[in-house]
Amino acid sequence: MSFENLDIPACDLVIFGAKGDLTRRKLLPSLYQLEKYGHLPKETKILGVGRADWNKEAYAEIAKDALATFMPDPIEDEIWQRFCARLDFHKLDVNDIPAFETLKNQLHPNKPAIFYFAMHPGTFGTICQGLAQSGLNQSQNRIVMEKPLGTDLQSSRDINDAVAKYFDESQVYRIDHYLGKETVLNLLALRFANSIFSSLWDRNSIDHVQITVAEQVGIEGRWSYFDKAGQMRDMVQNHLLQILTMIAMSPPANLEDDSIRQEKITVLKALRPINKSNIREKAVRGQYTAGFVNGINVPGYLEEDGANQTSNTETFIAIRVDIDNWRWAGVPFYLRTGKRLPSKCSEVVIYFKNQPLNLFSDSYPQLPQNKLTIRLQPDEGVDIEILNKVPGLESNTTLQTTKLDLSFNETFHQHIADAYERLLLEVMRGRQALFVHRDEVEAAWKWVDSILKAWSDDKETPKPYQAGTWGPVASVALITKDGRSWNEF
Repeated sequence: MSFENLDIPACDLVIFGAKGDLTRRKLLPSLYQLEKYGHLPKETKILGVGRADWNKEAYAEIAKDALATFMPDPIEDEIWQRFCARLDFHKLDVNDIPAFETLKNQLHPNKPAIFYFAMHPGTFGTICQGLAQSGLNQSQNRIVMEKPLGTDLQSSRDINDAVAKYFDESQVYRIDHYLGKETVLNLLALRFANSIFSSLWDRNSIDHVQITVAEQVGIEGRWSYFDKAGQMRDMVQNHLLQILTMIAMSPPANLEDDSIRQEKITVLKALRPINKSNIREKAVRGQYTAGFVNGINVPGYLEEDGANQTSNTETFIAIRVDIDNWRWAGVPFYLRTGKRLPSKCSEVVIYFKNQPLNLFSDSYPQLPQNKLTIRLQPDEGVDIEILNKVPGLESNTTLQTTKLDLSFNETFHQHIADAYERLLLEVMRGRQALFVHRDEVEAAWKWVDSILKAWSDDKETPKPYQAGTWGPVASVALITKDGRSWNEF
């Protein structure tokens, strides 16, 4: 395999948390796929780090088991042999700062090193201290930080301050895997390469926007984490707000990292605050009770293993978001996300304004809105809903709603990369556009903290909704009082 046309330099990829869930479910399968499609330069090394007493062979077996468990396709022996040759393991307790010198001896001095923190954020500052004291924080090296970065603005600042003591912002890659999804990236092309959309992408043409991220699963044994986080911290603060910024950002000066990220920050700073004075009008939170998902009886949130029977943690959120700038003044963005919903799906729906005059009122008294749907999962793609004339010789024109559908899997007959595949390559390339700047994190937390404080002060408990339904009735009222309705799946 020739790498002459690839702009990917060889590196040493060091994974802290080598046996963790994230590494086994996402990182190793994604790296294997990069190997399969020839995107890893020959000299790239993958070094797992942890406290286990393993050697290269033992870690290779752990990695192979993870691939067999979490990849949909079977392992191919030829690819595995190439991939396995890259793997190694280094025993290290991240709290033992002097021991980082032994890690330095495992890395090539003339190759960039990428340190992936697949561990609890509370360890990030300590890891950075160890790397710095062993001289591994030089400018060519990078760190990748997994969410969640704190539980509020202050704790987020504490984590980022601890990292910033040893690494410059240009070396820090804060990952949100939604930014690596093909359809999210396609938003840039859709909006800025097509005049049909770029000229209509504002308050003059768009009525409202809906962003839905629905999960069928419940807590899946993560009670201790989720009950402290809730759906607001777990999903809205990062994933949904990142999608919103990609939809709402103004055209960047160019496609460089700083230009794109600055426009996203501008959107976050323009979000209208939600606080105690308007929380009940703008936001609804819910908590699932027992019900049926896919015909299977599932327990309520307070009946899950290890549950605190008095917990008021939200498992569902619906919010009306207003952006106070010239482009979006008066255009509401409705965000909805929850667990134990009827289906697993993530999508953005752009509703365009109605025509000012209906010429077809005799046969179609109320023209429906055109809508553009961007499907993030499943079946990634884009479709636009328009009205067409039904063929026939009748005197009256009969209209019918029709979809122009672009399914990525059906249109592009090639491997559609997983988000982590793309993001790992972008770190290797040294490109930060698809990663979250510190200012983005803090602007998002500032807005979210106001909502969390309002709920805390308001004392209203989350509204119950039966598992297998689309959330509490109040979430329907949130949008219907504005004369709109949630998109149906």
